[in-house]
Amino acid sequence: MELKEDQQRQSECAEALLDLLQTTESPEPTQPPSDSPQPEDTSGILNDQQDAGCQTDLTMEDIERMEDVLRQNTTELGDLRTKALDTKFNQESFENNEEKTKFYTGLPNFLVLLQVFQLCEPYITCGPMSVLSKFEQFILVLLRLRLNLPLKDLAFRFNISLSTASRIWHKLIDILHESTEFIIEWPERHVLQATMPMGFRQAFGCRVAVIVDCFEVFIERPSNLLARAQTWSNYKHHHT
Repeated sequence: MELKEDQQRQSECAEALLDLLQTTESPEPTQPPSDSPQPEDTSGILNDQQDAGCQTDLTMEDIERMEDVLRQNTTELGDLRTKALDTKFNQESFENNEEKTKFYTGLPNFLVLLQVFQLCEPYITCGPMSVLSKFEQFILVLLRLRLNLPLKDLAFRFNISLSTASRIWHKLIDILHESTEFIIEWPERHVLQATMPMGFRQAFGCRVAVIVDCFEVFIERPSNLLARAQTWSNYKHHHT
């Protein structure tokens, strides 16, 4: 009787242990639902990054090539600006070019040219519609005085009309005369007699006060017949 009770207790203990083991075992992992987000495939991203890296290398090469072209164009532009400045007659083109100043104006250097210009500048008009600056108008007059250039030539040089060149010439030649008149100094009579050439002294005695060196300046052919006849020079074979 006691043996039978022991076997029954052992059987109950074994069943209890089995139940305990079943409850403590971890549950099997469940499959995610079909609509849950799937892990992204990173292989495409890696390929895109590699392509971007190659593209960056090509872009850098293009940038370096473009920079070389830009430097070359900048150098050529600077040379063209220098050449264009040499063909102009503004103040900047004369400022550091003593040879150009002396050839076109007859004045020794730019400083003297600037001083003479400052004497005339207050009387030169230059409105908002003026094509030429005050300095360019002044240079136009000096070019004609120095090189005896026709007004049509000056009109082409300064890119203005012939009538504008003529108006500037007639206006500024009077301004130049009035502004620089004090520079001309008439010597005293005894100074004239002491420095008079012997040929003039023998021919005219001591009465000579002025020796005028006449010269002829070419002009355009006048449209008026009388003026055309009066200005014709047989010596120069031209209207002067």
